[in-house]
Amino acid sequence: MEIDTVICGDNTTILQRFPDACIDLTVTSPPYDNLRSYNGYTWDFEGLAQQLFRVTKPGGVVVWVVADATIDGRETLTSFKQALFFRECGFNVETMIYEPAGTGAKGSNYYYWQSFEYMFVFSKGRPKTSNLITDKRNTKIGKRSDSSPKNDLLKTRKNRKGIYIKRLGIRGNLWRYHAGSNGDDKTSHPAPFPEALANDHILSWSNPGDIVLDPFIGSGTTAKMAKQLGRHWIGIDLKSDYCKLAEKRVAGANVPLFV
Repeated sequence: MEIDTVICGDNTTILQRFPDACIDLTVTSPPYDNLRSYNGYTWDFEGLAQQLFRVTKPGGVVVWVVADATIDGRETLTSFKQALFFRECGFNVETMIYEPAGTGAKGSNYYYWQSFEYMFVFSKGRPKTSNLITDKRNTKIGKRSDSSPKNDLLKTRKNRKGIYIKRLGIRGNLWRYHAGSNGDDKTSHPAPFPEALANDHILSWSNPGDIVLDPFIGSGTTAKMAKQLGRHWIGIDLKSDYCKLAEKRVAGANVPLFV
């Protein structure tokens, strides 16, 4: 299995050549129903999900960023069907929300416009890596935590009366990004996700030296951020134009300052 490379071809077929339990983290965004064009190509969702479970290491994570099309006034619910199938494959499921600020309206005019996408976090058992990001400002900085159960995580065995609350706490599961606000986010790919989104998931669920996969590499965002964060990476895409675009972006990524 080659690492730090983009492979052009069908992702399910290519993953069949990978050994079992070889990937630490997958961060990807598949085509949303009919919202993205792959020149009429229909990809094998169930086959890909089964291969992702096989190649993911115990404790590894798959981040699946997806939304639903609205057709004839009804959402397709494809994202829910996919999440349930991942669970049937053996993954644990956690739901997160990505709010792409600054984008246009989506959905039906008969309902409130859609302003978010799902970020399903599928783990093969308990996550082996959980570097939760602490950038949420606490409102009770400097005060001691009380004795209620909700504050158990703030306590230590040596100090049952609580500890002083720090300035920053763990962020919630709704992440908001300005899509395309960074010049590097703007590519010829029709639907790239923000570099910050890939960056934060890679930081959260992997460590330096781990292998990060994106089976829909597209513009190369996942691979670029993995390289900059000192992770190994593998990208797969059916379209040769996207493979070339991804290779170009990753080649221009900053060299990590650590290993």
